[in-house]
Formats: sequence, C-alpha cells, structure tokens
Amino acid sequence: MELVTDPEDERIADYRALTDVALRTQWEPPHGLFIAEGELVLRRALKAGYTPRSYLLDVARVPALADLPGAPVYAAEAQVLRQTTGFHVHRGVLGSFHRRALPAAADVLAAARQVLVCEDVNNHTNLGAIFRSAAGLGMDGVLLSPSCADPLYRRSVRVSMGEVFAVPYATLAPWPDALAAVRAAGFTVLALTPAAGAVPIHRLDPAARTRPALLLGAEGPGLSGPALAAADLQVTIPMRSGVDSLNVAAAAAVACWELARDR
Repeated sequence: MELVTDPEDERIADYRALTDVALRTQWEPPHGLFIAEGELVLRRALKAGYTPRSYLLDVARVPALADLPGAPVYAAEAQVLRQTTGFHVHRGVLGSFHRRALPAAADVLAAARQVLVCEDVNNHTNLGAIFRSAAGLGMDGVLLSPSCADPLYRRSVRVSMGEVFAVPYATLAPWPDALAAVRAAGFTVLALTPAAGAVPIHRLDPAARTRPALLLGAEGPGLSGPALAAADLQVTIPMRSGVDSLNVAAAAAVACWELARDR
C-alpha cells in the first residue's frame, strides 16, 4: 500500500474528475481503462477476468481489502479522495481496470438464444439498469447502436452492480441496416413501442418467442422510424390509468421477464 496525500499525484491520474462525463469520455476509452466503484463491483470485475491497473482506497478500508491482487494499491484520506474524484466516495473503494476488445456482433448472436438491442440509449443509469435486467432475466447478450452510452462508464457499471461484466455485448453497425444481420442469424426483431396497433407482448405468437431480439429506444423519443421499420413486429406493454409508457429500463425488465418466463 502506498499513501497518497496530494490529489494531483500522477499515480492516481486515472481517478480524476470522475463526475465529469465529457472529460471521462475523452480519458477512459482512449487510455483503454474503466473505473469500478465499490467492493462488490470491483470483485466482480476481477472475477470476470479484467486486469487491474491500480486500486484507490479510503485508508479506513485498507485492512479489509488486503487481498486485492495484481496492481498497486493507493490509499488516501476521504478529503483527498473527494478532491481527486469530485465526489464523496462513500464506499471508499475504486479500481482502475484495463478494457478488453469487444467481440463482433456476429459472435454475440451466434452464442445467444435471446438478446437485447438498444438504439441511442445514452443515459448511463438506464443502460446500467438494462444490463442488470438482461443478466438477471435470462438475456444472452446486448447489442448497442453506435450512439449508445458506454456500458463501462463508472455510473453504468455501478447501477448494473457489475453485471456489465457478465453479459456479452457488442456494437451493431451500420445502424439500423445491421438489424438485417440479426434477422439473418435467426432472430425475430421485436420493437418495443407504445404505438397503437402494437401487439401486447404477453400475446406474442410462440414462434416469435423462440429467438427474440428485443429492440429498445432512448428515453423520451423511443425508437426511430428506420429502426421501427426494420423490425419484424412491434410489441407493447399494456398500460393503465392513462400512463402511456414506462421508463426504458423498467420496460426492459418487464419485457425481458415476459420473454423469458417459460425458460
């Protein structure tokens, strides 16, 4: 363990300004790293085989984390952590990890029976929650349009409780033309939408449930016209009391449960 007393110490440069999305986007992918926050998430990253670059701990947490493998351990008082990261690190545990090359979309599809496909889901909280639902409710992979948020951004990782490490994912491009490749791989593309005329998801024909690819759009605008046109079917979650739709992460959870309930 190495004690750090200066928030500008270059040894902990990976952890600077963690709340600045624009800055982190410019720093993390180009440097091939991501940040895991909290002991549970950090250990899930290790279990998934990600290689650590370093750890940054509150000095009070050091004794409980003496077994951390494979990288320098830096410790600092809470005030130094706050000045470095830009927020109160109440879990007192951060880790910087090397990214891995993403698989090809074709490889994710080849190993899957049911997948999620996201278009322009650029809210990190929603994306993390979608990954957690995918992992917990039986989806085998997630495909992302090029405009989606980074699943390995700290907030996405934290909201997913580290399940982004457990679910294979890939970028699907060009968008939306590559949806044809999803269909060619044997999947039925199901566009989730509140539009009138969409099929209630619980009334889907069994054939459409065999290998579903559930297509989700961004919070607010939903799926684009070209994405809807590229789908095999439009499906909906029936709503009551004049509510037109659910948050995209909540809708993903309901739809995933419905598609996986017989399995």
